[in-house]
Amino acid sequence: PAAGTPGPASTARASGVSSPAPMQRLKTRAQFQAVLAGATVARTAHFALHRCALDSESSAQLFASDDVWLGAMVPKRWARRAVTRNAIKRQIYSVSALPHAGLPRAAHVVRLKSAFDRKEFVSASSERLKRAVRAELELLLERAARPAPARAPAAPPARSSP
Repeated sequence: PAAGTPGPASTARASGVSSPAPMQRLKTRAQFQAVLAGATVARTAHFALHRCALDSESSAQLFASDDVWLGAMVPKRWARRAVTRNAIKRQIYSVSALPHAGLPRAAHVVRLKSAFDRKEFVSASSERLKRAVRAELELLLERAARPAPARAPAAPPARSSP
């Protein structure tokens, strides 16, 4: 914006509209390990989303700010070609940065847990593969945003009469 004109962030604050939380990226092995030790909050055919709350003392040492933290884990085991791994990571970060992604202020890791069929996606970085990855990531984030279903308490075992 030109000097003296309000930018989009200040306009959003002045109008009372909340802007999405800034997104930080996980960088260290310790950060990834802390998040992977947390709960798996959503799964799809190819991805899993792990979450770690930022309220404990140990997480305060690993995560400097109280923002949304995100990491992408795309192992060679499930995506052999570097081009494919990089394309999947780019999709993870771009879909997660969208305003409707709805990730809460916590640390998250999106992990690729199975390979995309190389017979169906012949090219290492085709538009078709990117669309499939994007659609599945949107489904993953939608599932993560839903509240967890309440589990019914386990019924006591039935007693057999003598």
